[in-house]
Amino acid sequence: MPMSRVEIESLLRESFPEAQIEVGGDDGVHMSAMVVDESFRGKNRVQQQRAVYAALKGKMDGANGELHALALTTRAPE
Repeated sequence: MPMSRVEIESLLRESFPEAQIEVGGDDGVHMSAMVVDESFRGKNRVQQQRAVYAALKGKMDGANGELHALALTTRAPE
């Protein structure tokens, strides 16, 4: 079952409560997300994106994942 923007944002908000989060996409399978959070400061892009994937709690895991593709933009606030 595809995921809604609200579901994705809710999962991200649990791990990044103070973040600026924007979730886009309409089909529930191929989505995009921008997460700007202070916890990313000093981390490289791979570390930041791993933290976001962990926040999604397995929703992208394997062929049976609810979310097939997520285009991510992550950074620390300026």
